[in-house]
Amino acid sequence: MLRKIPLHTKIIIGLVLGLIFGLVIIKTSIPNSFTIDFIKPIGTIFINSLKMIAVPLVLASLIVGVSNLGDVSKLSRIGGKTIATYLCTTVIAVSIGLILVNVFQPGKSLPAETRENLMSLYEGDAGSRVGQAAELQKQSPLQPLVDIVPDNVFRATTDNAAMLQVVFFAILVGIALLKIPKAKADPVVAFFDGMNEVIIQIVNFIMLIAPYGVFALMASLIVEIAGDNPDSALQLLLALLKYTLVVVGGLFTLILVVYPGILMAFTKVKYKDFFQAIRPAQLLAFSTSSSSATLPVTMKQVEEELGVSEEVSSFVLPLGATVNMDGTSLYQGVAAVFIAQALGMDLSLTQQLMIVLTATLASIGSAGVPGAGLIMLIIVLESIGVPAAGIALIIAPDRILDMFRTVVNVTGDATVCTIVASTEGELPDGLIRKSNPLTPNE
Repeated sequence: MLRKIPLHTKIIIGLVLGLIFGLVIIKTSIPNSFTIDFIKPIGTIFINSLKMIAVPLVLASLIVGVSNLGDVSKLSRIGGKTIATYLCTTVIAVSIGLILVNVFQPGKSLPAETRENLMSLYEGDAGSRVGQAAELQKQSPLQPLVDIVPDNVFRATTDNAAMLQVVFFAILVGIALLKIPKAKADPVVAFFDGMNEVIIQIVNFIMLIAPYGVFALMASLIVEIAGDNPDSALQLLLALLKYTLVVVGGLFTLILVVYPGILMAFTKVKYKDFFQAIRPAQLLAFSTSSSSATLPVTMKQVEEELGVSEEVSSFVLPLGATVNMDGTSLYQGVAAVFIAQALGMDLSLTQQLMIVLTATLASIGSAGVPGAGLIMLIIVLESIGVPAAGIALIIAPDRILDMFRTVVNVTGDATVCTIVASTEGELPDGLIRKSNPLTPNE
């Protein structure tokens, strides 16, 4: 019977049960040490499992993604337009997230006592990183660019905080594979392609324990936060609700303001017709939380309903499913700052710019599968010195937010595909090509 329950439903059940368990513990005479000693380690294992595969996931998927572009000359026109537009929309998305989270400051709505309790949970980690942040402020403004280039790539792959160095190396390897003879490049690409499939399968394995990890994280978090003040748990939940509303508000801003504005600027397609055309893909993205699983439907809709050629859609959309994660990037920006605010850590402008850079580059290596956003968030957190274990604060609503941000990811892919097709003179006077549209249930 349990096997028939969808994974996302199990995760929701796990977080609800974890919340109830934590509240019961703090309201009864059961010692908190039981939860800390026997429940929390399960959550720690889950977090460590996600951190374990972060580097190989980015390395393999990014090398394969770049090498699959075909040849470097192809980037001069369609490839250049596509990648530049994807990067611009991602930067816009992260920036919107950072603006909203800094304006509404959901993490700072917590009372000082609750923030101190949170900080004490990670004092061994967060305390040292706050000192590191102070040191970073004394460095040259160009130091982050220097830090992108690794002096030892093998050492970089052993440190999640050095993920930008791994991304830089992976991009170089991908470009190099495009420049060498195909006969010699193919075995290398095949190796990393196989590794990418293996890592994604490992992600699937890890997600099987996600309900138990979420239960343990939520239960232990409630117990540790509450301490002698049970009201702290309620205050945390209210702050979490505010955080969720900020993320959803940012995602709706992208879909209802940014994408229509871009379409109006570069195409003659009316955004109402555009959204009607890709609605089946959006619905599928919402239900599956996977831009990769939605890819065939997205391609069908932009080709049949918007008049985009197969040549453009078959290049732009698969690339977008790999490198374009606008919704995920916005979420990462909001989540990273929210966690820092909740822990009482003030992020400098340099650190917030690092979020933009890291979230943009990390999205390139993000797999289009459920749960990948959490892995990428760990990369962003560690790049700015915020304890990765802080994702326990935002894991409760993550599944619901994953559904919303996947809709944004898919919509962004279709938007860029339409823009590229328009610049290539493909769209028939900006009008929707009338065919037999799919119904939402197909």
